[in-house]
Amino acid sequence: MVIPDAIREPMLGFLCGHAPFARMAAEHLDFIAQHARLSYYAPGAHIVEVSQSTAAGLHIIQQGHVHGRADADATILVLGPGECFPLHTEGTASQMPATRFDAVDDVFCYRLEADSLLALLDRSTIFRDFHAAAPSVLADASHQESSHGFHERAIEQGSLLAPVSTRILREPVSCAQDTSIRMALERMNAASVGTIAIVDEQLVPLGIFTLTDLMQRVVLPQRALDLSVREVMTAAPQTLEETASAQDAMALMAQRGVHQLLITRGGRLAGVISERDLFALQRTSLRTVQQRIRSAQDIAALAVAATELSHLTDILLAQGLSGTTLTGVISAQKDALTVRALDLLAPRFALERLPWCWLALGSEGRSEQTAGSDQDNALIFDGAALAAGQLDTARAELLRFARAANEALAQLGFPLCPGQIMAGNPDCCLSSAEWRARFAQWLREPTPQALLRANIFFDFRPLHGQCAMALDLRRWLGAHAAGSRLFLELLRANALQCDPPLGLMRSFRTDEGSSPDSVNLKTQGTRVYVDAARVLALTRGITANSTAQRLQLGTRALHVPERDLDGMLQGFEFLQLLRLRAQRGLVAAASVTDLNSIDPYALSDPDQRLLKEAYRQARLLQGLLSQAVSD
Repeated sequence: MVIPDAIREPMLGFLCGHAPFARMAAEHLDFIAQHARLSYYAPGAHIVEVSQSTAAGLHIIQQGHVHGRADADATILVLGPGECFPLHTEGTASQMPATRFDAVDDVFCYRLEADSLLALLDRSTIFRDFHAAAPSVLADASHQESSHGFHERAIEQGSLLAPVSTRILREPVSCAQDTSIRMALERMNAASVGTIAIVDEQLVPLGIFTLTDLMQRVVLPQRALDLSVREVMTAAPQTLEETASAQDAMALMAQRGVHQLLITRGGRLAGVISERDLFALQRTSLRTVQQRIRSAQDIAALAVAATELSHLTDILLAQGLSGTTLTGVISAQKDALTVRALDLLAPRFALERLPWCWLALGSEGRSEQTAGSDQDNALIFDGAALAAGQLDTARAELLRFARAANEALAQLGFPLCPGQIMAGNPDCCLSSAEWRARFAQWLREPTPQALLRANIFFDFRPLHGQCAMALDLRRWLGAHAAGSRLFLELLRANALQCDPPLGLMRSFRTDEGSSPDSVNLKTQGTRVYVDAARVLALTRGITANSTAQRLQLGTRALHVPERDLDGMLQGFEFLQLLRLRAQRGLVAAASVTDLNSIDPYALSDPDQRLLKEAYRQARLLQGLLSQAVSD
């Protein structure tokens, strides 16, 4: 039926709530309203079937759900209100593999005939671009929507409205009031600071002493350095609680005529800030974070750099970096934090003549860490280089070192692994020969525990130390895994256990009984891609670690069309990006208890549709696994 004038305005309002119509000119929306026909399809009804030789029109779902199938095969996508089908034009960059569309429930569609569709494509560049590459256009809409929020977050964190605690750039240097001037100066010099706080036993500030005070109250009056700092400090210093804003700090400095403030937490010393510090984070960049990591002299200073990395993540999200690039940047900076922590800790232990290498495992090993990733690490050492009887002694020293490193990394914001997959665990601190024996046993006896461990340990890469040992182990593992047919078959079956949560009657199959409805972007999303890529890599002897590289190399070995590979990479990319957005607190649908869980129905329309496409691509990727192992 022709769209009646009475429902014309509601129709236009509906279209404006969905991509790409929300961005189209009013005259082009009017064209749709003038030429569209409202069609009804009963549950189970066949709507349309297309092929390369047919001139298909366009259906815009107003109500209900539609199943898309490839011929008579199983459902490969579920479409809901606001979505269009079929987006199937010869020569486009994103051809939809579904060729048959059937109603799931009561379906109402706005339908454009083929000639009207062609006229709309000719008139509207926005719609033409969407029709040619719908996922790319949706991704642009998703990015524009989310980047604004991250831009606001970045501005807030870099402005004077942020809590003054964000301007504390290092641990405060302090001393008791009976400390000599000489000792106070030695502490200031060792920490490379110009200010020391004088505190009581409970760390309550009593005074402040600066290099300016040194000149005016000690050097020029020629006072002895053996005097207590109490004699020359500024008593009753200006303090401010850390919850106050940086703007409050600036106002207090101006009001009192001072250039520094002591920041307190519940009345106890928490830090020292200066006027310069108030603007220190205004231009947080990759270079400043890297410089702060390299110059850190203790774990406390590294913790400051870790905080700046969180701010940098928001800035990069606002600038539109892709999910893969972002996780790569985050992983690289976390690598740098880890390496610097290991360098600071190593001299405390007897490791000089002991060849060792720190291994990154899991998401860290794949360089795919997100904001919420915990620790997964291990140690490998050269047992053959040790004299007889020294193995146990060497391992004990390495374990002491590793446990100190695990605790230090926890202070830097990398939570301890609940499963104890950490170098400080004796099971994760092995010689080269022991690691080969461990991997060989897993390949030979693929128990459920072995398969679980494979998902973490098989993604290892060397991070610090004598990396040649790890690279040799990687080459050895690649050669042996490719011939372990039973192991690979069970690993493939394990990778297929996760079913992407695409619903039949609704767009998503959410956790039953959860409130609100939720899907897990990691266990039900990125894990599908990661597990499938690992199977492809081990089957083909591919030594690459990242999921994207494994997919590129593994699917090409199976002669997967470049277009299909691009779709899978884009699906993984979006899931990673959505995880980062949720973890940084700017997805309204995100769970407060699980950093990877979201309510998909609380997402924007572009995000919902991209999430569905990512899950659909995950299913298509799983379909390649049987071919990968059987070839």
